Amino acid sequence: MKRRLIPALLLAPCLQLAAAPLPAGWQDDMPTRVKALALLQSFNVTLLTQPSATRTLQQWCADHQLAPGARIVAVRDRTSAKAAGPQVRQALKVDGQTPLNYRRVQLHCGSKLLSEADNWYVPARLTSAMNHTLETSDIPFGTVVAPLHFSRRTLSATLLWQPLPPGWENQPWQTASSSQPLPVPQQLLQHQAVLYREDGKPFSFVQETYQRDVLAFPLN
Repeated sequence: MKRRLIPALLLAPCLQLAAAPLPAGWQDDMPTRVKALALLQSFNVTLLTQPSATRTLQQWCADHQLAPGARIVAVRDRTSAKAAGPQVRQALKVDGQTPLNYRRVQLHCGSKLLSEADNWYVPARLTSAMNHTLETSDIPFGTVVAPLHFSRRTLSATLLWQPLPPGWENQPWQTASSSQPLPVPQQLLQHQAVLYREDGKPFSFVQETYQRDVLAFPLN
């Protein structure tokens, strides 16, 4: 598979709207929608320029005071199992007989769900201690493999929600505040990426779907 970097966001519709409104300040008006788009773009750029999504989420949680302590906790789904398709195996440069492990987790900051991640990884390219920790604990993957000093190559970055309507730049700007909460979907952004060891060998294919709680802080 050719490694393909997609610097621009791909826009895709997302119709599933969450019922509970965000904290104070997230009303449904144009200034708020512009702020929402700017925040999503900023968050996305940070993810694209850092090797560890876990560290990025932890810093985001701290900067926006999403929870006391700003510690990212992984809640592992031990019932899910997904076979690795050809795209995953090609990205990891392994054949159909090479064993791959699968891990699905939700990453929380306090009570806030920030991300859901699917991860296929090559256990033979990790240490035995790392494999044991990944199989027996809920510690985030990026934290466990941090000693590898890994790098990350993003294959796709897809914006699942577009706060501004099409053609907004050619329409009159309504600056009056709205009393209605801004309808924000549960899923905001999705990344697919490959992690590499220092020797250039790929060891993990991840798909991360970032959730609306990324924006769950009061907006001034």
